[in-house]
Amino acid sequence: MRIGKIPVGGEAPLVLICGLNVLETEADAIEVARTVQQLADKHDFPLVFKASYDKANRSRHDSFRGPGIDEGLRILKSVKKETGLAILTDVHDADQAKLAAQVVDIIQIPAFLMRQTDLIAACAATGIAVNLKKGQFIAPHDMSHAVDKLRHFGCEDILVTDRGTCFGYNNLVTDMQGMVGMRDFAPVCFDATHAVQYPGANGGSSGGDARFVAPLARAGVAAGIDALFIETHPNISEAPCDGPSQISFEELDRLLSEVRAIDTALRDLP
Repeated sequence: MRIGKIPVGGEAPLVLICGLNVLETEADAIEVARTVQQLADKHDFPLVFKASYDKANRSRHDSFRGPGIDEGLRILKSVKKETGLAILTDVHDADQAKLAAQVVDIIQIPAFLMRQTDLIAACAATGIAVNLKKGQFIAPHDMSHAVDKLRHFGCEDILVTDRGTCFGYNNLVTDMQGMVGMRDFAPVCFDATHAVQYPGANGGSSGGDARFVAPLARAGVAAGIDALFIETHPNISEAPCDGPSQISFEELDRLLSEVRAIDTALRDLP
């Protein structure tokens, strides 16, 4: 599959999908995109910049959601113009898919919505790539049915992203075996940011433990994933959403160095 001009899967290079959890200001988005671009270039990763314009599945009614679709797509269009990067954002209903596809290179279907047939059909109809996030509630092999839906409605450029699986209350577990298995029917991305969430554990918001991002990302790359999904922020303590699961630019730099070494070693195996 391809994200814009970037090949993903098979023998293609490991792709980095990285950026903000949610858009704040245009200036911040461009600054983060440029910083991540510099780090991706430094460690030789093809890069897709990601950011959400609306976090529609917040725990509380008064949680920060983002600028909304109109302003958010305007900001993402500006980021694309300033950096030349491929762009990913998520959509939450069928009407948003066509609008987002006018700006971005790949549409993301959120994990909670990955079985919604009308949304899948609308995303497929845009003609661009789709990142289908695995629901926390579903077995890895059952993702094949959602992938089949996308293909039925005409989408061929499909990426499946694992972001952890429910493990009792307020916790997730990462299934490396499941990620390997899903590569039988689509290229696989590992979201090492949301995999370390503690859903709903902060009394009205999700907690998380960013200490586990790096070891899980290293393990995912060693298992043979096709893309790595990471969220970052210039000031983690002030991130308006999912701050406990995000890593700093310095941590991202170190992690990319580590996974580059692992990916290179894996590809050099006889």
